[in-house]
Amino acid sequence: MKHTISIIITFLLCIITAKTAHAPWGFWAHERINKMALFTLPEELFGFYKPHIAYIEEHAVDPDKRRYAIDEEAPRHYIDLDHYGEYPFITLPRRWNEAVIKFSEDTLYEHGIVPWHCELMMYRLTTAFKEMDANYILKMSAEIGHYIADAHVPLHCTENYNGQLTNQIGIHGFWESRIPELIGENYDYLVGKAEYIPDVHDKLWEIVLQSHLMVDSVLSFEAQLNNEFPSDRKYSYETRGESTVRVYSAEYTLAYNQLLNNMVERRMRETIITLGSFWLTAWINAGRPNLTGVEFKPWTEEELNEFLEIDTAYTKGDEKGKFIEHEE
Repeated sequence: MKHTISIIITFLLCIITAKTAHAPWGFWAHERINKMALFTLPEELFGFYKPHIAYIEEHAVDPDKRRYAIDEEAPRHYIDLDHYGEYPFITLPRRWNEAVIKFSEDTLYEHGIVPWHCELMMYRLTTAFKEMDANYILKMSAEIGHYIADAHVPLHCTENYNGQLTNQIGIHGFWESRIPELIGENYDYLVGKAEYIPDVHDKLWEIVLQSHLMVDSVLSFEAQLNNEFPSDRKYSYETRGESTVRVYSAEYTLAYNQLLNNMVERRMRETIITLGSFWLTAWINAGRPNLTGVEFKPWTEEELNEFLEIDTAYTKGDEKGKFIEHEE
């Protein structure tokens, strides 16, 4: 509930203060990550995606849009690792069924399930490749990109997700939206070629643990800068559409980015190569299907509603047994 409230508040504030509405990572960053990850793929796989680059980019933000429609969506974007003790959080079982037994399903959902949900998405994407279903390949590819990107955000891996515990409220959007919005066009997005991931489960936990290790820097550097920076230059005003809004000043943002040693760019680059590797791994695990001639047909409203119902069912009642079913 606390994350849902914070997300809604952040979303509404960003509608007011940005050219486009920013959610976690910012819509711009999610779209850029998905698009650039496509260029890490080998030609055989890229050839399938190439005509659909716009789809993969545009639908990178679908999970953020959907969480205002279904309650089950929000926990898929984060995990409060520090709720379970101290790094490396050995009290938290990595396998879903074991974690449920130890902490209860309600507790896991209250504190986020992003690594487990990414595993489920990989299962779905691999199945889509096996069935050579272009619609589901593209939808799962775009959406797993969103969750993997969120897992790379430090503030998605701590209970202090918006600095509310350290009097730094607003740092969430500052780190993941304001910085890339201001300087992201100058980032280096050439990250190399995707590689096969031998153990998807271990890779996902490696990602969230790395993200958590960065939390202290994200918070402490902003606190340091806030103490040293002239308060009358911390914020500035910009015209957005027909409104004039207060934002973190470019000077303050650049100073914070320097203290972070370009952390946001580094995490975006890491996300891009990792996402490409997840797509590649799903395709390889599906048997490297030849997708030549496999056609995409625009989703009908009825099909999208049916998908939403199925997606919601994964977190309800007896259907819960299907969650992370590929672990069995």
